[in-house]
Amino acid sequence: MPRRQRPDPTEPLFDASVAADAPLAARMRPRTLEEFVGQPHLVGDDGALTRVVKPGHLPSMVLWGPPGSGKTTLARLLADRAGGSWRQLSAVTSGVADVRALVAEAKALREAGGRTVAFIDELHRFNKSQQDALLPHVEDGTISLIGATTENPYYEINSPLLSRMRVYRLEPLDADALGAIVDRALADADRGLAGGARLTDEGRATLLDLAGGDARQALNVLQSATITAGDREIGAEEVAEAAQQRLLAYDRVGDQHYEAASAFIKSMRGNDPDAALYWLASMVAAGEDPTFIARRIVIAASEDVGNADPRALGLAVAAMQATEMIGLPEAQYALAQAAAYVASAPKSNRAGAAYFAALAEIQEKGRLPVPLHLRPSSHRRLAREQGYGKGYLYPHDYADADVDQEYLPDNLVGRVFYEPSEEGLELKIGERLQRLRRLRLEARRGGKA
Repeated sequence: MPRRQRPDPTEPLFDASVAADAPLAARMRPRTLEEFVGQPHLVGDDGALTRVVKPGHLPSMVLWGPPGSGKTTLARLLADRAGGSWRQLSAVTSGVADVRALVAEAKALREAGGRTVAFIDELHRFNKSQQDALLPHVEDGTISLIGATTENPYYEINSPLLSRMRVYRLEPLDADALGAIVDRALADADRGLAGGARLTDEGRATLLDLAGGDARQALNVLQSATITAGDREIGAEEVAEAAQQRLLAYDRVGDQHYEAASAFIKSMRGNDPDAALYWLASMVAAGEDPTFIARRIVIAASEDVGNADPRALGLAVAAMQATEMIGLPEAQYALAQAAAYVASAPKSNRAGAAYFAALAEIQEKGRLPVPLHLRPSSHRRLAREQGYGKGYLYPHDYADADVDQEYLPDNLVGRVFYEPSEEGLELKIGERLQRLRRLRLEARRGGKA
């Protein structure tokens, strides 16, 4: 099999002669940083990348952001500004052999006084050995590596490689940035649609809304709407028809998955059923596993509601069982019911906090012996026969089903882990425990229980 030929190192970074029939997004790709729209925190006058990328200097970096936010374009523009020779690999189709070939070319170019900017799209898809193959060459400066990823690099990229790179986060484009990109495409006579498309105000607003912060999606839908509309103005109906349906930015194993789940959990914890139902709907609409959502509700019912309203856990478990039995779409009702209830219920994390306080005690001091009177009956009988220890007192034989009896190990007598809150039912639980603790104290002082 003949070896694949790579581009000449002296080729221009940007080809001005993009085919006329190329997708609109490709034709309208910015050719200078001045044309680049969006990400002002990175490439604005005082942006992070504006400050560090200079002619002859380009640090290795990871550009992390959602699709259509400009990662590839920005990488090219930064390479052009720094004066490096551009080399591009896709982590989906490339392997260690491709990395070695790229490094060999970079070494040759470096000996000739040049520098190589290696761009790897979807860097997170490289496995550990592929990422390790890059490490020494990033470290010694043979290549300036720019990786693009839609996934959280702190989870997906090996720590040794990531420690030698800077991470820059790109955000979804806001309506103003998307609008500027769309307006430029409509006005550009050389690369865009000038003279061939008319977009109404309603059509423009619909387009920006449906694009969801994705410039590529916005331009693709605009191009499709232009073709189907013909000589007619492009209104909201034509845009919606071209888009077919909203493209939801969501990856069931990526950042969108964790971000939406986090927002959902925090909304339930924060007593906001409206937000909780919104994030629930966003996950269901994007194809999230409904059992994953149900489990999050169960966790919140116990972790955040707790004994302030014990009914929440029962309802959440029932919703999870219903989801497993009937599935979507009908399970949406059970999920919505449980999420709304958990979000609206009084909150207490005291039971969980008490458990982890007890766990910390065990981790610090080890597991202490069980008091003799709490051990199985054979142990208690032996203790009585040998004349030490006292027998177990059955609480139901006493008033309030309670008797002054120690249940903690001897070294922890008097230690309180669980302190109920004043929320919901837990207020009454706290009042009962305070009363029982007071009665036990009085009994120990010789008073009447």
